Parts: sequence; structure tokens; C-alpha cells
Amino acid sequence: MSARGHCILSHGFESGPDATKVTALAAAADRLGWSHERPDYTDLDGRREVSPLGDVAARVERLLRLTMDAASRGPVVLAGSSLGAWIAGHVSLQVPVAGLFLMAPPVRLDAAHPLQAAAVPLSVVHGWGDELIPASDVVGWTCARRGRLLLVDDDHRLTTHVDASADAFAALLRSL
Repeated sequence: MSARGHCILSHGFESGPDATKVTALAAAADRLGWSHERPDYTDLDGRREVSPLGDVAARVERLLRLTMDAASRGPVVLAGSSLGAWIAGHVSLQVPVAGLFLMAPPVRLDAAHPLQAAAVPLSVVHGWGDELIPASDVVGWTCARRGRLLLVDDDHRLTTHVDASADAFAALLRSL
């Protein structure tokens, strides 16, 4: 863990730890002196017999263990894309974190599983044209938490705004 802290960067469903967005966030953390890790959830995403989104509970458990370990050594920032954002918010309620960075966050996986998050510095990046999660839902969710919100002209994958996402992540890290 670096002197500044540690970032845990969670990829989205059916993505991976080498995905473009979490790779860009890792580079931003490096530039600012934060250590980081990118857990691999691909084995859990393939468990369709558990749910259409794979084994979400096991994703949460894996991130929880990593976060508890990292938090015992210093400040932790959780970041995630889509399902990775949902689990980051969930884990932030169980382990003290210094901040949250959420990209294309599903404000509810379904009616029984809304996105929840600790009251910590929060930054969100979302696409106006997200075909899975309406931007208006994310605006309301972020506003209720007084978080920073960057809305971009993009879809759920945010592929044309990877650099803007990394810049927003860097701004969050600098503010901590």
C-alpha cells in the first residue's frame, strides 16, 4: 500500500480486470501515488445457474475480503463499473472507505436490491444514452448523496469517455 492509500477497481459484468476503464483508472492512481488492484470476477460472472448476473453475493464477498485487508493498512477508495459499481457501494457500507468512484452504476439490480453506499466522498460518471440504466435515475441517486456527477454523451460502456472517466477519478483522489 502506498503512503496515500489503496484503490480497488472492480470491473463490470462479463468484463475483466484488464478492461479499458479499470486499466485507465489504475494508471490515474499510479500517477497520483496510490497503489491499486483489480480483482478478477470472471469466474463468478460465468455462474449463470446462480442468477443471470452470475454469483453477485460471491463478488461482494470477494471485494469485502480485499477491502477489509486493505483498510487495515490505510485509506481505501473503491471504484467500479456497472455491476462493479454496485458491489463497491454495497461493500462501502460494511468497511470504512475514503471514497467511492462509480461508473454507469445500476441504481437497482432489481426492486429488492437498490444501490446503496456509505456517506463518503462520491464521484459518478454516467452516459446520457445508457441503454441499461436511465440517466435520470442516476442523477436522482447521486443528487440525494450530494456526489459529483459527470454526465457524458455515451452509452453504458462509456467507451468514448475513458479518459474523462480517468480524469474524474484523479480529481476524486486529489480531493481526498
